[in-house]
Amino acid sequence: MKHRDRVRAALDRQEPDRCPMQVTFTPEFADRLKSDMAMGDRVLNLSRPGHNPHGGGNTYELERALDVDMLLTSVCWANGYYQGDDRYTDEWGVTWRSVPYQTDFGQGRYTEMVGHPLAAAGALSQYHAPDPHRPELYNDSRWTLEHFKDEYWIVGVTVTTVWETAWALRGYAQLLIDLVEDQDLANAILDIPYKYHLAAAKHLVELGVDMIWIGDDVGTQRAMLMSPAHWRQFLKPRMAEFIETVKRMNPALKVAYHSDGNILPIIPELIDIGLDILNPVQPLCMDPTALKRQFGDRLCFWGTIDEQHTLPFGTPQDVSNEVLQRLRTVGKEGGLVIGPTHHVQLDTPLENFWAMIDTITNTAYADLR
Repeated sequence: MKHRDRVRAALDRQEPDRCPMQVTFTPEFADRLKSDMAMGDRVLNLSRPGHNPHGGGNTYELERALDVDMLLTSVCWANGYYQGDDRYTDEWGVTWRSVPYQTDFGQGRYTEMVGHPLAAAGALSQYHAPDPHRPELYNDSRWTLEHFKDEYWIVGVTVTTVWETAWALRGYAQLLIDLVEDQDLANAILDIPYKYHLAAAKHLVELGVDMIWIGDDVGTQRAMLMSPAHWRQFLKPRMAEFIETVKRMNPALKVAYHSDGNILPIIPELIDIGLDILNPVQPLCMDPTALKRQFGDRLCFWGTIDEQHTLPFGTPQDVSNEVLQRLRTVGKEGGLVIGPTHHVQLDTPLENFWAMIDTITNTAYADLR
């Protein structure tokens, strides 16, 4: 099957030849993978330099060599995560610093926010968000669609749609306080990323993507980081309008929603406002099999392979067993795009990574019966 046909079948709750797969990596793991795939019968021919897990400038060589089925093209604030090796300020005015960490496989780095342009409430009147209508923002998306639309399922990424970008502008703790103490200010700040990402999504739909990926991290390991009531008040109406707008533009469009953590209380409402696919379904936060049983007739799933424990700390057999379990449960009768629940991290042994890839790509649905 073509990759895009495999994804379409799964999202139509049919069993294709094998379960469709999507994988991304941190830059450091991507470098390890390039070196490993240049050995033996895994040969890369990198025609364009660079790799960005958030989309811009992505060569897709690694993904295509792995036989993934979905390719991501990103126009969102999250593209600012890996812009510098030290301290930098992105185009939104958010200041970041690079923080190194050490693993058995070398040193990596994360970027974390250290400055928020709307930390002072009075700064809002002088703030100007980036322009989402700049043609150059969509150059990578045009290139991706031109080269790969016929073969791959193309996902337009506008994650960090409302909440995450808003708290990056204001500060995490302060925006939580604003939800209670200054709701007019909170709404004004939330509208900034909402309008930007909706405009970006509309451009991506016009270009011809197959799916729009929205969402914000609103879950912790055990519960939501804000009350469901606050989510319903501040985020649900915006998400509902967002989904309705892009689906009105293309009724065949699929919409995926991302949130880490446990968001069980709001899943029925996400379905009610038109959600098609839930990502990433962290198995240490929500039971993927239970979610399939409860919501599988109305919702598809994307992710489910544990990046917190199994991939970095399990054995290759542990990884393979988890993949097979997901295929037999969440993937039964379709409805699953399988993959790690986050970018694959530098601390993941390559043996575990290949156990995941090989088990997915070598397991036909017919073999599971």
